[in-house]
Amino acid sequence: MMKNLLGIALILLLISCHQEKKLPKIAIAGLAIESSTFSPARSTAESFKARTGPAVFDYYPFLADSSQNRARAHWFPTLRGHAIPGGMVTRDAYDSLVKITLEMLKENLPYDGLFFDIHGAMSVEGLDDPEGDFIRKVRAIIGTETLISTSMDLHGNVSRTLAEHTDLITCYRMAPHEDAMESKQRAVENLLDRLESGKGKPAYKAWIPVPILLPGEKTSTRIEPGKSLYAQVDPQTQKEGVIDAAIWIGYAWADEPRNHAVVMVTGDDENQVKESAEYLAKSFWEVRNEFEFVAPVAYLDESLEMALTSDQKPFVISDMGDNPTAGGAGDVTWTLNELLKRPEFQSESGPELIYASIPGPELIQKAKNAPIGEEISGKVGAMVDDRFAPPIELKGKLLALKEGDTDAKTEAVVQVGSLKVIVTEQRKPYHQEHDFTDLGLNPRETDILVVKIGYLVPELYELRGDWIMALTPGGVDQDLERLGYQRIQRPMFPLDPDMADPDLSVRWIKASND
Repeated sequence: MMKNLLGIALILLLISCHQEKKLPKIAIAGLAIESSTFSPARSTAESFKARTGPAVFDYYPFLADSSQNRARAHWFPTLRGHAIPGGMVTRDAYDSLVKITLEMLKENLPYDGLFFDIHGAMSVEGLDDPEGDFIRKVRAIIGTETLISTSMDLHGNVSRTLAEHTDLITCYRMAPHEDAMESKQRAVENLLDRLESGKGKPAYKAWIPVPILLPGEKTSTRIEPGKSLYAQVDPQTQKEGVIDAAIWIGYAWADEPRNHAVVMVTGDDENQVKESAEYLAKSFWEVRNEFEFVAPVAYLDESLEMALTSDQKPFVISDMGDNPTAGGAGDVTWTLNELLKRPEFQSESGPELIYASIPGPELIQKAKNAPIGEEISGKVGAMVDDRFAPPIELKGKLLALKEGDTDAKTEAVVQVGSLKVIVTEQRKPYHQEHDFTDLGLNPRETDILVVKIGYLVPELYELRGDWIMALTPGGVDQDLERLGYQRIQRPMFPLDPDMADPDLSVRWIKASND
């Protein structure tokens, strides 16, 4: 009896070991940033929040210790870096981050799969296609047989090089990106499914460049035609023989040949893949003239007149041209300078306007040594982008000081007349209600809320009383004609509105191991 029990235990142990050995080895890597080539700002290695090794798992709830996906493979996270959008990445920063990634990849070769988590709109000094260069370098380390599944922002760019070196690829289907983590999970589960089933690389990859270049503020999936266009993506993925389908809007604020819209579909059925890709590409082209800004748009003077006569609180004005969430430097002083000139805001009894925000390390240093309520002064803004207005000598009453913020480091609120200006040690986008309430400000009750942003993220969208997007100057100017493109492919809609219909037939992309 004892011998039988020992025998059974041994068999179970052998089975367990065998199953353990069959779990795939999957690496994780990626760099994510939007980089405007129209901004003088530069992003450095310090701009990236870089997680390495086990810390990478903290970013992905679907790969938590107790998750089902975590148990489906042996995971080898390398470096996953993410930065607030900004100017071009310096070549030294890019090279150093890629080098760390490649060195870490070498440590646990070979791999069955790689989850490549990128944004797709990184611009680097001296490189036209950083993500294409990055994945090509990764392939040189891991080989061409390893299955790569790429997750991207729908505002990324898919060059032919990137399409060739990846095997599976997907992107977000919502803007604002409420499905970001869901999309990353889909990329991982597509990878796991192909490895576990033994199907491996898809038989077909369809890539269609679409000559459209529009800003996200015109292509939100909250409204038509973006809403209906992106609603057509998922049904294509339910077809037999199709793995995934995606539409990339592309990134409008980089002047590079790869910057344009793209449709990609992957799968094992040639006809279904072709049909889906061409259907989505033609659907996109057919609605090109229907894209409008997601909210009313005006120049700043008109926006302020609307805000001052409105009884809706808060009246939100998007200071779009210097939006740091799209790649602006975040320190353009043009709008703040115009606000300081307005007679309506000269007295403390005037309409309350919260301005978020402007970097001003000089003023912050003075604020650290001043009691709350004291008048302080110091230079703010235009340290990086002074093309439209110079630094401002801001003088006012210190209302609040907060240290230790992850992005801003130190924040101060300075009141000038009825303006309450948030000054930061480092640039910071203001997205959430607590960003204001932590500083003693009430964004729901203020008369006017000016934020350096384009379309409102969900929390700001929900608290708005009314809203307008102001066409202001900066590195992510929404008036695309003013940017002065030199290197994108032409003709390009809407810059060439009368262009002929393009060729929207499938370009078949060879397999990464072909």
